[in-house]
Amino acid sequence: MTATRDAIWHAIDPTRLHETLMEMLEIYSPSGKEEDIQLYLEDRLRQAGFAVARQVVEEDRYNLRVTMGQEPPQLYLVGHVDTVTAWDLEEFSPHEEEGIIYGLGSADMKGGCAAMIEAFFALAGLPEEKRPPVGLLLVVGEEENGDGSATFLTGETPPWVVIGEPTSLAACFSHYGYLETGLITRGRRTHSSLPELGHNAVESMLRVLLHLGRHPLFNRKTPELVYSIRELSSSRAGFVVPDRCEAWIDLHLPPETDPATVRQAMENQVEGAVAFIDNLDMEMSFTFDSQGYRLDTDNWLADELAETYARLGLPLKFDAFRSHSDGNLFFEAGVKPLILGPGSLETAHTSDEQTSFAEVVAAARIYAALCLAVARTKEPSPAP
Repeated sequence: MTATRDAIWHAIDPTRLHETLMEMLEIYSPSGKEEDIQLYLEDRLRQAGFAVARQVVEEDRYNLRVTMGQEPPQLYLVGHVDTVTAWDLEEFSPHEEEGIIYGLGSADMKGGCAAMIEAFFALAGLPEEKRPPVGLLLVVGEEENGDGSATFLTGETPPWVVIGEPTSLAACFSHYGYLETGLITRGRRTHSSLPELGHNAVESMLRVLLHLGRHPLFNRKTPELVYSIRELSSSRAGFVVPDRCEAWIDLHLPPETDPATVRQAMENQVEGAVAFIDNLDMEMSFTFDSQGYRLDTDNWLADELAETYARLGLPLKFDAFRSHSDGNLFFEAGVKPLILGPGSLETAHTSDEQTSFAEVVAAARIYAALCLAVARTKEPSPAP
């Protein structure tokens, strides 16, 4: 096994990997508009000799699926090709400085996708009968509602997936849950020189948010639960008192925390705001939630990681993935997800998004080693 792994690692080509990543970064692929990058990746995979299957999500949107081995895949490498929307493409343009690659999606998660593709290129050098039973899945829509992964899961539930979200190569067998909340306050519009005749929806919203933030759940001194006001906007209609204000809140929940418990606590706290905010007209909605999870690290994948990281001279850290990802969807479907990829969440979604190219190369070697290890494990597939 060691000789095979070393041969595969030798077949990983940093120059080819660098080319793949930089060309991916040049293609703008926000959620909902992923066709250009999928066409590029499909062509690149076909030229390498792979049979690439399209998995239609909706018109002009599809996943790409590649498998190898003589049995159904026991593990999939999963990457999402979409990014958040760029407010200024020039600010997000790709470039490289001293081994650090910048650009929209460099960490989240085109770096991980490029590493997975390179791992598959290297594995393709094995004789057909020696290729492990693994798959490569490049999905759309992760940054929105996860419709790409949801589509895949309607037809297939492998035992394991490795998702290349940015973790700085930490191995995340645990995952935070997520709750997205929307608030709307309404007021009465008047000329801004006569605010006493109107009702300011922004002031109402600020009071509600301050009251909500006083709940013990959202105490930042004990930040187990991550509470972030993501957006705040009001009506724009000239020199007037605003009659509408909207806020969006992201909550990332520790693995054992039930989103329903947090939701009830928020509803109770907001209801209490009526007592001290005059004429409060407000609605609250919960648009998305997912339960976190914690997997046992006593498994063959963790054992292989320990050996692989030691061989690469890398420190192995087990962690919980703090953001939202398709990992929650896979776990709910009965699949065991490992979140592991190059880059970090710190700069993701910003104009300073970046990843170390050395981490991308290391990720390709880690992914290849995990794929090779599949051939040595006999874990049954979940029931369809």
